[in-house]
Amino acid sequence: MPTIHREHGLRFAIYTDDHEPAHVHAIGEGEAKIAIRGADGLPELVHVVKMKRSDRRRAMDVVLERQDEFLARWAKIHGEG
Repeated sequence: MPTIHREHGLRFAIYTDDHEPAHVHAIGEGEAKIAIRGADGLPELVHVVKMKRSDRRRAMDVVLERQDEFLARWAKIHGEG
């Protein structure tokens, strides 16, 4: 599971054997799975386990800010780029 970014005490990772849609796992005190680009084009929270609301907001903000970079990393890791 390559770590692709660290910020706000969170580690953003993409599993090498993961499935579509393109998403990241934000891991800190708890974990959130975030689709990098949801149906409306914005990041979409998919699943949360024991993560504080403030950390979820920070994670969503980071994914929005780095959306293109994270999509490129997903493509590289999964052989699509």
